[in-house]
Formats: sequence, structure tokens, C-alpha cells
Amino acid sequence: MEKSLARYIWKNTRLQQLWILAVVAASMVPYFLSFDLPKQIVNGPIQGDGFEGPGATQTFMHIAYDLPLIGHVEFFQGLQLNRFQMLMALSLVFLALVVLNGLFKFYINTYKGRLGERMLRRIRFELIDRVLRFPPIHFKRVKSAEIATMIKDEVEPMGGFTGDAFVSPALLGGQAITALVFIIVQNFWLGMIAAGIVGVQAVVIPRMRKRLLELGRQRQLTARELSGRVGEIVEGIGTIHGNDTSNLERADIASRLGRIFSIRYDLYQWKFLVKFINNFLAQVTPFLFYAIGGYLALQGRLDIGQLVAVISAYKDLPGPLKELIDWDQMRQDVQVKYQQVYEQFNVEPLIDSRIQELATAPVGPLTGAFVITNLTLSDDSGARIVDHVSVEIKPNETVAIVGPNGSGAEAFAEALGRMVWPDSGRITIDGRDLLELPESITGRRISYASADTFFFHGTLASNLLYGLKHAPMTDPIYDEREALEYKWHSAEAEKAGNPTLDLNSDWVDYKAAGASGPEDLLKAIRPVLDAVLISQDILDLALRSTVNTNVHVALGDHVVALRASLRDRLRDEGLDTIVVPFDFDAYNAQATVGENLLFGTMKRPLMTNRRLAAHPYFQQLFRETGLSTDLYAMGLEIAENAVELFHDLPPDHPFFQQLTFMTADDIPTYQALLQKLQSRRFEDATPEERSAIIRLSFAYIEPRHRFGLLPNELMDKIVSARKQFHEHIPADLAELIERYDAERFTPSASLMDNVLFGRIAYQQADASDRIRGIMGELFDALDLYDDVLSIGLEFDVGSGGKRLTMVQRQKLNLARALLKRSDYFIFNRPLSALDQRVQDQITRNIIEGLHEEGHRPAIIWVLSNARQAEMFDRILLFDRGGLAEAGNYPELSEKNGMFKELLS
Repeated sequence: MEKSLARYIWKNTRLQQLWILAVVAASMVPYFLSFDLPKQIVNGPIQGDGFEGPGATQTFMHIAYDLPLIGHVEFFQGLQLNRFQMLMALSLVFLALVVLNGLFKFYINTYKGRLGERMLRRIRFELIDRVLRFPPIHFKRVKSAEIATMIKDEVEPMGGFTGDAFVSPALLGGQAITALVFIIVQNFWLGMIAAGIVGVQAVVIPRMRKRLLELGRQRQLTARELSGRVGEIVEGIGTIHGNDTSNLERADIASRLGRIFSIRYDLYQWKFLVKFINNFLAQVTPFLFYAIGGYLALQGRLDIGQLVAVISAYKDLPGPLKELIDWDQMRQDVQVKYQQVYEQFNVEPLIDSRIQELATAPVGPLTGAFVITNLTLSDDSGARIVDHVSVEIKPNETVAIVGPNGSGAEAFAEALGRMVWPDSGRITIDGRDLLELPESITGRRISYASADTFFFHGTLASNLLYGLKHAPMTDPIYDEREALEYKWHSAEAEKAGNPTLDLNSDWVDYKAAGASGPEDLLKAIRPVLDAVLISQDILDLALRSTVNTNVHVALGDHVVALRASLRDRLRDEGLDTIVVPFDFDAYNAQATVGENLLFGTMKRPLMTNRRLAAHPYFQQLFRETGLSTDLYAMGLEIAENAVELFHDLPPDHPFFQQLTFMTADDIPTYQALLQKLQSRRFEDATPEERSAIIRLSFAYIEPRHRFGLLPNELMDKIVSARKQFHEHIPADLAELIERYDAERFTPSASLMDNVLFGRIAYQQADASDRIRGIMGELFDALDLYDDVLSIGLEFDVGSGGKRLTMVQRQKLNLARALLKRSDYFIFNRPLSALDQRVQDQITRNIIEGLHEEGHRPAIIWVLSNARQAEMFDRILLFDRGGLAEAGNYPELSEKNGMFKELLS
């Protein structure tokens, strides 16, 4: 990595810098002329110099030069103009010079901006490229939040400085020198005064700003450390809550913020002191010009035009000079930041860039054995965790690695998966060192999975297929406008040193997964999901999801058939009472009061419970039907019962799980509200109080809560209000509420609600599990299982996959590795969160599933339970970093050794 920022900028932008410097040089000509023109206007047409007699004229725009070897050449004789005409002509020239100088500035600034943004893009990409090439051990020493902050924020000023690195000193210095030379030409002593002040500013101000640079560096470091600490708090929030250390973290953050405040306050004080001195020096010079220049004008040693021109020229001198000093400060500040970036990212040894080169062609299988020779691994403290291990693992064998925690078994597997690098010794395959193999080979032909999982923010499918996205496989189809836009973006990427790979291409290697394309990909995925026992989890996610019928057309078309098949199946199995179907003319006792009243679903987020309750039509319906007073009285009863039964229970008591209408935190609130409303009628309560009480009744289900608050009369009244609600519903509300219909799909309802078209009876034990099992069989029977699975695969896993359970994450991680169909599978205790019975089942499924149809990849599995080793061809037993025993299961189980002890 280039150590000097100036050399880095020149190396990557020298042609553009030379061009813009040439433009800057050309801009100095009209800039100088704009200084001289006011003098000509004042002395000539205004004061009458050269227009002594009436009707006198002068030549305007006479263009003639004495050229070497050629002699005098006249290009234009010029125009004869009188005094007024000359005034107008010179004024128009001055205006033209103003416009020309402005256009030069516009072009230079625009060019600088584009140059800076390209450089910012280049340096950010290069830093991320280096992160991708860091050695594995380096990630244990750095905080991800600090790295992200440096790439996002700390290199930002470097982009802006790129355009100014060479252009600004040339432009601003050229303008300052031009103005200074012009002043000296007009009057030597005034020029010397201006030069002296400029010299003081150029020497004193930069020296004073060194303190600013040091404070800026400290501010940058403390801000970065704060970012890293905040990242640690977010990642370790569970540990903080579990150990009651939230106030310790608050104290730590307050201390860091105090340090930043102190630095920034010192920075502001010093900054404005420097600004005060700079402004003072800038204002002293006009005083001297007016005093001394006026004196010289009174003496006749300086004409008025010259004095006006000098003052006008000096007016343009402090601006470039101040900006030049600011540029010097920015240069030093950016260099300090670049030095910090250099120190953070100049890591050795980096992974060779050739190892990560793009490979679009298929990669052939690995046919050689894993040969491990004198392998030695150490942890961060230097302690050896694997000590001179030598072993050979053949391409088609299954190897179980066992040993107690800290035996070195896990570290050995990490070395095979290239997660750690050896201190000494070698791992070779096909005679080539594992660390020298391109990732296009190791990333496709060797699969590694451990208990540590990580998933990117996105869908479950995108994370599952992540191991198949090695290179763009097919080009996207663009229309003419999109093609031009992509061409422009590609050209800009190339100029910034970025790759021109199209993210919109299809990157999934379907053949590697055993599919011919996206059409049959699910058929290749499903056996893998079944093997790791995650299919039912994905099915459950699909059942809880809403369905886009424009994408999943078959489900929308078959929903009525599914409902009928479910009813028939339940009737055949004697379970017809397990689901209470929706009926527009009847009250559904298993649904909430609110669901019965609405008899449909709301299109969220456009419509919510609060917005519906506030709608004038809904409020009018409540008044006309008298439901307001009925549900208010019902809500009061619910509140009284809940407060009486649960006010003494701790907040984490399981009884609160049955309260859908109230949480443990709401108990004190409603307790106080009941005391307030004890002797007040419905009319005396405020609208907010009524709403709080009525809201309780909306979530009430008689068979679940059993307070005896739903007489038949009230249920009939709710059904009657429901009919009135839908009969006269206004158009704006009808667009946001989808009424239940037994003959059609309801897009805003979940898939399970659509298939059930009713509610599961709460009295039936394990009813939900039995229903989901039957639904899975029905989807299979109607050839809809893949469609439903694809809906579950669209589930957003959240940041780091945290919306999934640890069990689901480990299963998904294993499925992702299996989907690549590699030659070597390395599993490093990948299912530690699962119970032993499920681990045994998944292990057996994987071994049997991978070793069929003539394909027999090598499987290397670090086991949590030594008894599982019976399924493998060979066993490697580790103890204290060394290979203690090796052999097959019958040999080692009969031998009185360490393996036999692990079995007992």
C-alpha cells in the first residue's frame, strides 16, 4: 500500500491532473486581464486620458505582434471609438472576462469534484479489497465497527482532497501571484507591503495550525474508538443485560464522550484564535493601502486608476491566500488520516490477489488426498493447540475426529478449512499447498461448516445459495435505456479501478447444486433441507407469511381446493372439530371479538387498528349499534378480572402468555384506570379512557380466556354489526380491508389463515402441530410443496440471521455447505445447539445422502459424541494438540485406550 497520499493520488490520476493544470494555466490570462481593465476604464473614458478634444477617438481591440523571423504582423486594425463608446466597450469586455473566469472556475471545480469522487471510490474499493485479503488471524485483533467507520467516514476527506491536491495550489497560488505581480507592477512599495503581509500569513498561520492537526488526529481516534465501543455494545447486548452491566457501559460511554468534548472544545478555541489572527492580518493591508496609497496619490506619484486597480486586485488576494492556507491544513490533516488508514490496512502477509481471481469456467474435482505434514497451530497467545500432526485423508473416505474440548480437534478442522494458517508444517492436496490453491478451487470443491454461523441481511434463500455465487453465470437482459446506463456505470467503474462485474447478473451456479436452472433448483434444494431437518421450519415460516399471488399463482388458484381437502382430511380422521371455519352469518367462538366484527384482514401498513378505530364510519357504526357501551362494559369486566387474578404475579409468570389483551406492564396502568372509572358511566369517561377499555374486549376469546363475558345476545349483536359494517362500507375503507371469502384467496392474510379459513380450537391439545403436519401432506399431494417452500425461503433472516433461532442457523449453515456438492466436506461440530438424538439423525442423513448414486465425497467430521464415530470409516482421536489414536471403530472400541474411555 502506498505510504504517501500525494504519491498515491499522482500515481492514479496524473493524466487528469496534467490536463486540469493546463486549464488552470490558461485561466490565468483572463484573470490577469480582469485586474488591468478597471485601470484602463478609470484612466481612459472616465477621466478622459487620450480623449482631450471633443470628438476624439481611440483605437479599440488593435491586435498586432512582432513575431521572431517574421516581423510585425497585424491581425486586426481595431475600431475607432469615442469616449462613451470606449466606456461601453471596455465595460462589456470586463463583463465578458467575468463570465469567462466564472466558466473556468465552473469547469475546474466540476472536474475536480468528479476526479475526487472517482478517487474516493477507488480507495474505498481498495481498502475493502484488502479486508477481503486479510489473513484470518487479523480479524481477531480488529473491531468490525472501526474498520467500517474508517472506510465510510475517515477516507471521505481524501476524495475531496484528490481534486485539490495539485490543482488548488496551482490555481490559488497562481491567482495570488497574479494579483501580487499586478500590484507590484502598479507600485513597487504597495506591492512590497502586500508581499510582506502575505509572507507573515504564509509562515505564521501554518505553524499555528500544527496544534489543530494534532487535536484533529486525537478527535478522529477517539471517535473511531467510540464507534467500535458502540458496535461492541450492540453485539454484546445479551451479555450486558445478563450481567447487569448497563450502567457500567453508560459510564464508559459518558467518559469517552467527555474526552471527545474536551478535544473538540480545545479544537474550536484554537481554530478561532487562528482565524482571528488571519482575519486581522488580512484587514491590516487595506488600511495601509488607503493610508499610503492615498498619500502617494495626493503627492501625484500614483494616479487614481492605479490606486483603484491596486485596491481591486488586493480584494482578490486574501481569498486565494486564505484558501491556500486552508488547503495546506487540509493536506496535512488528510495526510494524517491517510497515515492512520495506512497503518490499519497495511497488513502482512495479505492473501495473494491471484488466489481470489474470478473463475467463470467449471472447476474440476479434487482427486488427490489431503496430506497433512508436521502441522503446528498456535492461538493468539502463542500457545500450541496442534503440535506436529501428520496424517493423510483420502478422497472418498469418511473420517471422524474426536477428542475433548481443547484437544486440538477443532483447530485441526479449521486448518483443513483454511480458517487458520499453520505456524509450521504443510497441508497439501493433489501435491499443492492448500494456502496456494485459488479460492475458486477451495471455495467450490471444499465445504466447511462449524457451530459459528453468520448470515448476511437478506432472505433465507439468498443465504442458502450464497455458496453457489462464485461468478456471474448469465448476463441480465437490459432495454436500450438500461443498457446505456449500465455502459456508463461500467466506464466509470473502470476509471475508478473497480471491477465491471454486473451484480444484476445471475450468479447462482445451478449445475454445482445439481440443477439445470432456476426452474428445478428447488428440487435440488429440498433433499438437502430434508437431510438437515429444516424443511418443517421453513414450512412454518411460509405458513406465517403472506403470499404474493402474482408470483405464486398456483397457490392462489388451489386455495379453495386446499380448504376442501383439509376439511375432508380432518373429517376422515375424526378431527372435524379441531378447526372452526369462518361463517359470515355466525360468530366464530375461537376468533377474537375484533376478528368477528371485522370479518376480514387489513392491508397493513396502510390500515392499522388505531386508524380503523379513528375512522368516522367505524365510530358511527359503534354509536348506532350500541356496541360502544357493550364493549366498554365488557372491557371493564376483563380489566377487573385480569387485575384481580394477576396483579400479584411476577412479570415473567407463564400465565401472562395467555393474556393476549394485556401485558404484565399494563397491569398497574389498568389498576389505576379502574379506580378512576369505578363510579363513572360510559358517557363520563374521556375518549382516551374509553379507547383503552374497549381495546381489551377486541382481543377477547371466550374459550381461551374463560371469563364468561360473551352471551349469545352480544355475539348476535356483533354479527349484526358486522353485516352492517360491510353492507355500507365506504370506498376508501373497502380498499384497505379484505373481507373473508370462502371462494377466493385473501392476499393480506397469512398462508395458514387462507388454508384454514377459520380458527384452531384452543381446547384441542397439540392442534397446531397436527394441522401443520396435515397441511404439509396436502401440499405434497397437490404438488404445491415446492411453492410453499419457496415462500418460506423468502423469509428475511435479519441482521446476522438473528431472526432465526440458533438451531435453525446451524441447520441452515450446514445446508449451505452441503448444497455445493464438494469433494471434501469438513464439519467442525456444526450442530452443537441440537440435542444428541437430532445430531445423530442429521449426521446419518448426510452420510447416506452424500454417498449415493456413485458419488462419494470425503467427509471429515469433528464429533461432539464419540459414539457417532461408528458411522465413519476411520477415527482420529486428538488429545492435548496431538494425534493420540487412529483407526476404525471396532479396533478403537475394543482397545483399552482413550477412545474407549470417551465411549463410557
